[in-house]
Amino acid sequence: MGGLAKGLAVIRAFARDHAALSLSDIARSAGIPAATARRCLLTLEELGYVTRSGRTFLLRPKVLVLGAAYLESMNIEQLTKNHLEELARNTSDSAALCVLDGVEIVYVARTSVRTLLRLEAHIGSRFPAHATSTGRVLLAGVGAERLAHYFKTARFDALTEHTVTDPAKLQSLIEDCRRSGYSVVEDELAYGVIALAVPVFDHQGRVVAALNSSSHSRRTTKSKLVRDRLSMLQQASRQISTDLAIVPWLSLSAQT
Repeated sequence: MGGLAKGLAVIRAFARDHAALSLSDIARSAGIPAATARRCLLTLEELGYVTRSGRTFLLRPKVLVLGAAYLESMNIEQLTKNHLEELARNTSDSAALCVLDGVEIVYVARTSVRTLLRLEAHIGSRFPAHATSTGRVLLAGVGAERLAHYFKTARFDALTEHTVTDPAKLQSLIEDCRRSGYSVVEDELAYGVIALAVPVFDHQGRVVAALNSSSHSRRTTKSKLVRDRLSMLQQASRQISTDLAIVPWLSLSAQT
């Protein structure tokens, strides 16, 4: 099934900043020979997942069905819709549910009544776990072996001058999060973005997702965000955790 793995690597080469790519760009990003990338692209084009414009290739809308299959199979958006909307209304900001995928967090549900100028996430958005409140909550919920693997494989890039990149300091922050039950991050993912996150649990008490509330640092501070929103987030987390108990396979999908 090596061809399947290479085809998926080709799809993953595309991103917001790399929407149109040449054959050599795709081969370099996917880490495969140009001839192999070309065969993958021809197959993906025939299946309707990729199109070309001159010497560049672009994804077609059909590729959305791959990500939609996960959301639909888990029914996450439907299960969390009302809770996230209520949280967004009560805070006049955004609320989101994220899961951990390797060294990144992925947005699986989101709603907002306000647009952040420097960062606008959407379902499917991926960000480095080390620079996000949801990432630290999710890392605080994994076992020692998986956490050790994370620190061995992750790159702690500085996204702003405030991003924590020192592994020892990051590990300490994750331990603090495990003890306190929440994480708050300011100006680490992007300037102006401040967010508070709490864990969401499955029916066996395992952390399977993280719920966050985001705002702009001009509107609030870390301490005020915790004071004003922590109890709301914890209540919403309990409600979502109860609802997710009817989807026990979410823990397998999110944590294995």
